Amino acid sequence: MFRRKRRRIPLLNAASTADISFMLLILFLVTTSMDADKGLERRLPPMDDDSAEEVVTDVNTKDVMQIALDGDDGITADGERIDISELKNKVIAFVDGGVADRRRHVVSLTVDRHATYDAYFNMQNEIVAAYNTMRDRRARAVYGHSYAACSDEEKAELREFYPQRVAENYDTPPADGMMREGGRQ
Repeated sequence: MFRRKRRRIPLLNAASTADISFMLLILFLVTTSMDADKGLERRLPPMDDDSAEEVVTDVNTKDVMQIALDGDDGITADGERIDISELKNKVIAFVDGGVADRRRHVVSLTVDRHATYDAYFNMQNEIVAAYNTMRDRRARAVYGHSYAACSDEEKAELREFYPQRVAENYDTPPADGMMREGGRQ
């Protein structure tokens, strides 16, 4: 008569667990901010072709601006130690007034292997900003509006007027100051 009934433990209804998980996943994807990747817009040279010949261009040494980024993230422009904030104005002064022919100038970069990516990235940004400033100033003088508002043909003319000629060297300069075989430090 007084028999004990065995009670069953109630089970959790898991039928909607997958739906809830999916909704939470969508919520987190929609509300999470994604950081934009940093990068440099560059056109890479074509892949080496054994049959292709290397083109050698003679450049007057007066038309070359030497910029070096050392292992301590210090910048040297034409032998003078400068701050990153001065680099843009140095490049503008060099291209606008320091070269005989602004279309034949070269900005030569030497980057130490121990330099940080942020320092390299900031240096590249300042160089690109210098070219953008010169092109914008020229667009306002010639076309009466900013470089960003120019048509594709106008932008092509401005890029031809101020070509971005940057040569990069990633070799670590020798510690003794001696010249490396095949070129400058």
